[in-house]
Amino acid sequence: MFNVIEKEMQWRRDRGLPEGFGTLRKYKPTVAVGAKTPLDGQTMMADYYHGIDGLGNVHHTHPHHTSPSETWKHLFDAPPPDTLLSSTAINDAHTDPKTPNHLFTPSNRPSTEEILRILEENPADTITLIAIGPLTTFAQAASISPTTFMRAKSVVVMGGTIDEPGNITPVGEFNCIADPIAAARLYALTSPNPATTMPLAPLRATSPNTADSTPSASLPPYPTSDLGSRRLNVLLFPLDVTTPHTLRRDEVEAKTLPLIAKGSPLAEWVHAFLSATFRKSESLYHGHEGGGAFMCLHDPVCVWYALTAESQLDQWVVKEGQDVRVETQGQWTRGMCVVDRRDMKMLQHDIDVAEGEVSGDSGGWLSEKKGNRVGRCVGTPGDRALAPLLLDTIFGVEG
Repeated sequence: MFNVIEKEMQWRRDRGLPEGFGTLRKYKPTVAVGAKTPLDGQTMMADYYHGIDGLGNVHHTHPHHTSPSETWKHLFDAPPPDTLLSSTAINDAHTDPKTPNHLFTPSNRPSTEEILRILEENPADTITLIAIGPLTTFAQAASISPTTFMRAKSVVVMGGTIDEPGNITPVGEFNCIADPIAAARLYALTSPNPATTMPLAPLRATSPNTADSTPSASLPPYPTSDLGSRRLNVLLFPLDVTTPHTLRRDEVEAKTLPLIAKGSPLAEWVHAFLSATFRKSESLYHGHEGGGAFMCLHDPVCVWYALTAESQLDQWVVKEGQDVRVETQGQWTRGMCVVDRRDMKMLQHDIDVAEGEVSGDSGGWLSEKKGNRVGRCVGTPGDRALAPLLLDTIFGVEG
């Protein structure tokens, strides 16, 4: 992606057009390697839909827009001991000093360490974390230092489904199914008593302290003595709210084809991998024909919220304190988001029942001292507002 954006910026400069990507140039992101396997070791892939590269196999169809792996993979290797910089300087820089990068900073540290570093270096409640994939890395970071992780202002999660069908199984969304234990552990940090919703220990899990995330012993329970009274603010964006936000093939072609004719590298690249997505949708789903074929903007909705929620607060609708739990053991229900649909009153107890089962309340669904407290987005500024905003932001050029 960075390679194509650099080509696009040069193309725009050559034509006397605004470069764009001002935020990317001003706040160069740090890129770190995350977990390779889920906590239970059962890897699930989405290559049947997105291709083996996650972008409709564009690396094979358009190799001229792809950087060979040997030009970038080494950027994330730990620096050799005889590096030109001292070990202290490398520790501060987190990068290989011999490799300049214009649009991003490659990190030699695992992403868990980078997440915790950023949260520790900034005031509490100033950093928003966004998860648009399985929650493995976040769960590992929270296991290493729960109190540091809970300094986050919020954790915005694209995942799960509540009332709508799943997209991988009848009840499961991909990100939750791919690592249900990670999701369950993260949501547990929203609970007044995290132990009440922690998943059962898996047979195989991932060590939080390894960069390669090799399956090993399960992550330990959260240390209750260190958690204090603060809890994690998780805001869930399930399929229920993300699916109605769509991007149509005719919208993409109207924006990209004129730019492709003028030589835009970015337009050619985006058109290539989105066309593959539209073709796949046509082959799998009813109602996806011709220009009306579409893709759902699941992940962009989360980023849209993070960027605009404070300035457009009245246009976003969030239900707070939802007891959403994730099924981790079911044969047919792995990754299912479970909510209590019974019309029952909360139980009132004369004693502290934060631990253990209470007669008539299996699982603690009716206790104010148990269960998760997840925020769930149920309304946005508009189903059709995002697609044109997204295209105009990416291709905001004329001429």
